[in-house]
Amino acid sequence: MMIQRTIHTALAVFMLGVVSATPGFAQNVPPYGAPISIDRAKQVAAAALAEMRRKSFEMTIAIVDSGSNLVYLKRSNDAGIGTIDAALGKAKAANGIKTPTKAIGDMILHNNQSNLLAVPGAFPVEGEVPLVVDGQVVGAIGVSGGMPADDGAIANAGAKAL
Repeated sequence: MMIQRTIHTALAVFMLGVVSATPGFAQNVPPYGAPISIDRAKQVAAAALAEMRRKSFEMTIAIVDSGSNLVYLKRSNDAGIGTIDAALGKAKAANGIKTPTKAIGDMILHNNQSNLLAVPGAFPVEGEVPLVVDGQVVGAIGVSGGMPADDGAIANAGAKAL
C-alpha cells in the first residue's frame, strides 16, 4: 500500500511538472464568442490576400467560425489543390486550441512533446491563428501554400484586420 501511494505521488508530481513546463498552451486562453460573420471573414481574407499578393505568393486562405465551420475560402489560381484541405485543417486546429498552432510545433521541437503528433487534427506548423474580437475567439484563419513562416505571416496579416 505504501509503495503504491509513493508511486502515485511520484506520478502526480511528474505530471504536474509536465503540465507546468508547457508554457501557456492551455492556460489563459480566451473564451469562444459569437461566430465570425461573413462580412468580417471577408475583411480578414482581404487583408491576408493583400499581403499574399504583395509578397507574390500563391496560397489558399480558409476562415472558420468559432464552431470550426468554414465561413470563407479563397484559393489563388496557381495554388495547389492540396492547399485547400491544409488551410481548412489549419484553421480548424487554431480554433480548436484557441492559440496559433505554431505553438504545437514549438512544443514538439523545443519541449520534446512528440505526443502532440498523435492529437487528431493537430497541425504542428505555422500558418494559422485564432481570430479574437473583444477578448473572445470568433474563429480562425488558416493559410497554406508557402513555407510555414510565410503562411504564418499571411495569416497574421489577416488576423490584424479585425
